[in-house]
Amino acid sequence: MMWQCPKCGREFQKTNQDHYCGEPANTIDEYIAAYPEEVQLCLNQVRETLRIALPNAQERISWRMPTYWNKKNIIHFAAFKKHLGVYPGDKAIEHFSEQLADYRTSKGAIQFPYSKPLPLELIAEVAEWCCKSID
Repeated sequence: MMWQCPKCGREFQKTNQDHYCGEPANTIDEYIAAYPEEVQLCLNQVRETLRIALPNAQERISWRMPTYWNKKNIIHFAAFKKHLGVYPGDKAIEHFSEQLADYRTSKGAIQFPYSKPLPLELIAEVAEWCCKSID
């Protein structure tokens, strides 16, 4: 049975699924502006890190998340209540498993809690690897 958010009406498989109720952002600037200032700081740090690491990639919104793209999606990131998610795909999670041991990961995602400093060098390294590994 699906759960429906009482605020926005979207349906999810998980009850009380964490999500953004507003209209989807059309740009990364709009996406970042929708969050509280402390979260904006983290989002902007990751954005700037990815801009430097992926100078030839285009910024766009894909899957409702800020995305870096060059012929195909390279990496996504997104804000959540207690963490910032980075989505490099399952092959990157496997490749960087030792460096990511201190963070919660799933098949294609990494969770960086707001309570710890963001590992920007590691995020850049993962992004560069993803860009080089595009099929």
